[in-house]
Amino acid sequence: MSSHDRKERFYITTPIYYVNDLPHIGHAYTSLACDVMARYYRIRGIDSRLLTGTDEHGLKIQRSAESRGETPQALTDRISDNFRLLAGEMNVSYDDFIRTTEERHKEECQKLWCRLYDRGDIYKGKYAGWYATSDEAYVEESELIEKDGKYVVASGAEVEWVEEESYFFRLSRFQDRLLDYYKSHPDFVYPKSRYNEVVSFVEGGLEDLSVSRTTFSWGVPVPGDESHVMYVWLDALVNYVSALGRVDPPSALHEKYWPADWHVVGKDILRVHAGYLPAFLMSADLPLPRGVFAHGWWTSEGQKISKRLGNVLDPVKLKRMYGLDQLRYFLLREVPFGRDGDFVRRRLCERNNADLANDYGNLCQRTLVLLSRYGEGIMPRLEGLLAGDEAFLLKVGEALKCSEVAMERLGFDEALSEIWKCLRMANIYIDNEEPWRVVKEDRVRGVLILGVILEVLRRVSLYVWPFMPDSCDKILDLLGVGLEDRRMESLEKPVAGGTQLPPPEIVFPRLREEEIEDGT
Repeated sequence: MSSHDRKERFYITTPIYYVNDLPHIGHAYTSLACDVMARYYRIRGIDSRLLTGTDEHGLKIQRSAESRGETPQALTDRISDNFRLLAGEMNVSYDDFIRTTEERHKEECQKLWCRLYDRGDIYKGKYAGWYATSDEAYVEESELIEKDGKYVVASGAEVEWVEEESYFFRLSRFQDRLLDYYKSHPDFVYPKSRYNEVVSFVEGGLEDLSVSRTTFSWGVPVPGDESHVMYVWLDALVNYVSALGRVDPPSALHEKYWPADWHVVGKDILRVHAGYLPAFLMSADLPLPRGVFAHGWWTSEGQKISKRLGNVLDPVKLKRMYGLDQLRYFLLREVPFGRDGDFVRRRLCERNNADLANDYGNLCQRTLVLLSRYGEGIMPRLEGLLAGDEAFLLKVGEALKCSEVAMERLGFDEALSEIWKCLRMANIYIDNEEPWRVVKEDRVRGVLILGVILEVLRRVSLYVWPFMPDSCDKILDLLGVGLEDRRMESLEKPVAGGTQLPPPEIVFPRLREEEIEDGT
């Protein structure tokens, strides 16, 4: 847990996405997870900040631009816009979009470099080794695979032998400090299986890290030695700090939000974020984030996603085919966050029809239709509840509290499972209580049963809102909940009742099996 009071503010970041290709489902997945957390804390009345952006420097970008006959800046401008557009398409409520080609970022990078250099943690030397351009990384000889007369690494990236003058960061100096930090902060890396991976990596020995290049020029110039540009990982990792403005003297944003609560990343860049970044921050005498969460990868219909197989998942096409909130719900409900998942269109359809159309949407629709028929569409006052009603609402409250615990550790599927317990209990409640029958003998009691269900729907909709904001806003509209009452604190007071509700409508249409087709 970081030193600041998390009741006052919350800061979460996506990785900044490398602009070497078009956005795909993995980018959307990470951004959606961060968006849900930011929205969750906002609806709880906590000042939340979400950062995303693009990583735009390096040899790969320079070569790609040259091959297209354009400047690196023109290339990055164009591709970065695609990531900004994706965030809009996915309804990601980011507060800032940082680009590593922005002057505000370059300035803070150079200041941080000077800070590390002044502490004696950066020195000049010479590096010789195999370099994988597409991975922007040096690799050990043991990692090489010979293929068609060339050397490649496991990712398939070709390597080349590079010898150049380089500045180095004394990463080895921080090995013991990092291990001590992990031991005293066992929640620093999540999920737990990844924590052990990081500890093992650091225990295996850390060598000093090359942090500059002279073989290309597309990067942040090294202060005082502009024949060098900063290594992309030092440059990129600074974004989480540079997006908040000055470190020294600290800007208002830096004072308010640093350190971050969560850096959410793909498992392939966990070691960089849980090893390199903390070492840089320790050297700069900056507080470390609360934690780093590494999520898994998606396959498609049981196959690894690749351009060669033609099964790359385009999140925008999937949104247009199945619906945005349906896609958001599926991605965060289907697989425990942190594990690998398989995107199966049939499963998305099943989730939509069972969870959204039936458990949630149909419950809302049938209850409102009954209220329109027997209660003139006026929200009932929750007065005269029976012991069974009170017990039912108490169980709902307990399940929602369990969902809060799960959300704190980014357990999205578990949180949604707890929320859906409430909906399933509500469906059982309405079937057992039979308000359509009771209302014929005791209209007041029959309408009150409907009021109890609508109260559960109000509570549930606020808890589901971070996942499906558009759909939940529609449901809250149907329930007559004003914008000023769409905060968790509003659950502390009962619904006043007496409000004339709008006509019922379907929020989650069913998906037909024949509509499931290749959405790539």
